[in-house]
Amino acid sequence: MGRIKTQLIKRSTRKLLEARRSSFTTDFEHNKKMTQEMLNFPGKKLRNIIAGYATRLVKNEKEI
Repeated sequence: MGRIKTQLIKRSTRKLLEARRSSFTTDFEHNKKMTQEMLNFPGKKLRNIIAGYATRLVKNEKEI
């Protein structure tokens, strides 16, 4: 079992993906940079969680 994402993470990631779907790829490092540019979250950990969740959603979308 993995870690459960909070509503803040899910909501923020979905808003980012709705706004700029083409900016996100399956590469975590690229998504981390894009998240940093788009959001002003105070912490690195929160940015990394959002970037990781975005990467996961993009990967799952491409599999379907």
